[in-house]
Formats: sequence, structure tokens, C-alpha cells
Amino acid sequence: MQAGARAEGLLARDLLTPHPRLKLHRGFKSRYLLSDRDLVVYLPPGYSREPERSYPVLYMHDGQNLFDPRTSFIEGRTWQVREQADAAIEADEVEPLVIVGIYNTGERRLAEYTQEREAQRGGGEADKYGKLLTRELLPWIASQYRVRTDRESTGMGGSSLGGLVTLYLGLKYASVFGRLAVMSPSVWWAHKGILGYVNEYAPQIWEKPRVWLDVGDHEGRKTLRDAEQLMRRLKANGWIPEESLHFERVEGGTHDEASWATRVRPMLQFLFPAQ
Repeated sequence: MQAGARAEGLLARDLLTPHPRLKLHRGFKSRYLLSDRDLVVYLPPGYSREPERSYPVLYMHDGQNLFDPRTSFIEGRTWQVREQADAAIEADEVEPLVIVGIYNTGERRLAEYTQEREAQRGGGEADKYGKLLTRELLPWIASQYRVRTDRESTGMGGSSLGGLVTLYLGLKYASVFGRLAVMSPSVWWAHKGILGYVNEYAPQIWEKPRVWLDVGDHEGRKTLRDAEQLMRRLKANGWIPEESLHFERVEGGTHDEASWATRVRPMLQFLFPAQ
């Protein structure tokens, strides 16, 4: 059976907060990973009124935390992505875009979001997750929704381990993803192996993906230092501040959904500015 063929679109009422522009798809299947996963798709204002128009698309990890307060990691607290995106689009700050939230799979989250295995924690299935994204999910979304598929119109984002896997896969598939939201990334994983990966892959990338990198100054000294080290590593490898790289040290920022919600709008403004 074709990957994703059994993902069924459900009505917006299946979300705790009904909204006609949020579409829920249950049980997306993959040939590369055993666990099925749900998807939630945000459609921008005007999507149904402009049937000839196509849109850029942002794929985001930990999809259950983005829209629905019932499914969020901390119940009742989400990233408020619909509200933030709507406000930015209606203010003509951000180009109208489609946002695809990819639910994590609970106990498999750590494995799927890490690029190499650690002896104590395990992990190391990000390459399989990347195949799910590029070979199965992206084509399926393009078959269901009016999204543009060129590199400059395709983004990926996430926080914590989701930020780590965003940068890893964003560099590995730099010909696919032109815009990356790397929020509070878990640089520490595997003895900061992502830093060496940047050094290894960056010289092979002629066109650098546009990167939003952030960290809250209340996330802990180590997390803050790691993010700043990653920022310097990106700059040393050709990313240009405020052109292909924006680094945001968020005053009072913490490592949770409430804080990431405050960063969604400026992140969208940098990655998908209104034309």
C-alpha cells in the first residue's frame, strides 16, 4: 500500500478548538518507521477563496503541541500557531502559507529526532525519519493541498530535539528545505555532534538554507552557551547574519510551549516575509 494512503482527513470538530482551516489526518503510515503518526494541517486565510493559488509550506515537528490544547505536552498550553500565523498574515507581515504539524510518536520521539545513537539513551533514527519526510510525507501533502514544492517555498521547524533534527535534516536535504526554524535546539546530544556535522556538511551546500535560530535566556546556561556556539559555527561556515541567519536570544525565554508560542510570529516573519 502506498505510504500515507490510509491517512484519513477528519473534520475540524475533531480538534478541541474547532476551526475550519485546521485539518486533522489520522494514522499516516510509513515504509521506513513502524509507528503511525497523526498530522494536522493549517490552511491560511483565503485558501478556499483562491482555488488557483499555491502556497509555501512549513513542516513542524511535535505537531500535537502546535494547535490543540487537548493533545499538547502540557495540557492547555500550545504554540498557538494558528492564532500567530493568522495575525501575521492579516497584518501583511508574512506570506500566506500552509503549516503541517507532524505529531511525534511518544516513546519513539527521542529515537526519531536524533541523528546518532548514544550508549545510554539510544536514538539515532533521524535518517529514517528524514526518508519519511522527503519520500513520503512531502509528496502526499503536495497531492492533497495546493503547496509549492520548490526549495525556497519549503521549510521545516521544531524545538528542543525537534530543533536538533530540523538542523540535521535541513542540512542533509538542503536541496529540499530552504528555510529552517531551529528553536531551543538540543545541541548537547551525542557530545554536541551536530557541531561537527555542520562543519562536515556546510562546505557542500552552495545555497545556504535561511535559518532562524533562537534560545531563551532562562533555559539554562548550558543551553544558552550551546546555542551561541552553534550560531558562531554557522557564521564561520558561511551563514550571513540577518540575510541567511537570524539569532534570537529571547529575554525571559524558557524551554516550554508558552515561550515558543511568543517566537512563532517573528520566526515566520524572518523565514516567510510578505512578498
